[in-house]
Amino acid sequence: MRPALPQTTEFSGHPPDAAQRLEGLPEVLHVVAFPRWKWRVIRQCFPGHTLRFVQAENITQQARCLVLWGTSAVPHGAAADVQVLRVEDGFLRSVGLGAELVRPLSWVIDTRGIYYDAGQQSDLEWLLGHATFAPALLDRARALRARIVSAGLTKYNVGSQAWQRPRHASQVILVPGQVESDASIAFGAPGLCRNMELLQHVRQDNPSAYVLYKPHPDVAARLRITGVDEERARQWCDAVVTDVPMHVLLDAVDTVHVLTSLTGFEALLRGKAVTCHGQPFYSGWGLTQDVLPHRRRSRTLSLDELVAAALILYPLYLERGGDGLVSPERALDQLAQWKVRKGSTPAWWIEIYRFFLRRFIGVR
Repeated sequence: MRPALPQTTEFSGHPPDAAQRLEGLPEVLHVVAFPRWKWRVIRQCFPGHTLRFVQAENITQQARCLVLWGTSAVPHGAAADVQVLRVEDGFLRSVGLGAELVRPLSWVIDTRGIYYDAGQQSDLEWLLGHATFAPALLDRARALRARIVSAGLTKYNVGSQAWQRPRHASQVILVPGQVESDASIAFGAPGLCRNMELLQHVRQDNPSAYVLYKPHPDVAARLRITGVDEERARQWCDAVVTDVPMHVLLDAVDTVHVLTSLTGFEALLRGKAVTCHGQPFYSGWGLTQDVLPHRRRSRTLSLDELVAAALILYPLYLERGGDGLVSPERALDQLAQWKVRKGSTPAWWIEIYRFFLRRFIGVR
């Protein structure tokens, strides 16, 4: 039995809480191959349930519900009708990188698929395609979006350098890099799938524009593998920036071109034009310029409807320093406070820490 989203597609100003969204789950959930540092976080997502942490080879047909990370394969020993929940980072995650094992403030738990897999419908796509959003919920989404923009918040909230738009530039285009081995590209970019392919394409189509390339922060931190030919990026752009906060760049540019990067969604929040060369969750709803049309996504949404689904109805928000779940607004308070306390100057020990992460976890 799949835990369903609410039977009605009308949502009030107060979205279903975690228990409502995931109602009907078995008492015992088998969490498959999660690293130990994530155990406390996943427990926080399922209050009232017993979680058994197991390796894939130990799953038997007696397991009724599996919790998997991302697009991990269902173990061979599982029953054909086993219920599957897929977990991933939310869109307002932390102050610091997931690759640095920084504890998240939000995760998503999907009963259908996962949001970056364009090949099948996820809970988020279902919401975007079917929900009727009540005015109170849209007001809430609008206020949440305004606070995110005002506080300069993004997914990771890293970077310490300033950047100014060149005075001579009449059009500035940002191309954010991604980790090319990530599942979001494998499952959401059926056309262009390399950062430098995208950058070259943008340069070719916009020869007089000022093109800015920003490597993914995990790559810049040398915690994930550099993309193919990425060291040659300067050949196809006017500047490469690494340690500039994403919100600073988004405030200064005119247009963003992405494969499937969440930066496109963050740009939409700030009223920027976005061209999608892949099929991220926010494409196909009339808010982006889409190179690859999506056959399932024919509905036209407002920005506030997109925000309501992606930032209010879909994720779970986790109490920082506690064990409970909190509202998006409370999580936003905590994220903003975390950002202020941490400041923009990297800790003196961060490169030492990253050295040991590379050594013991590896660069993927």
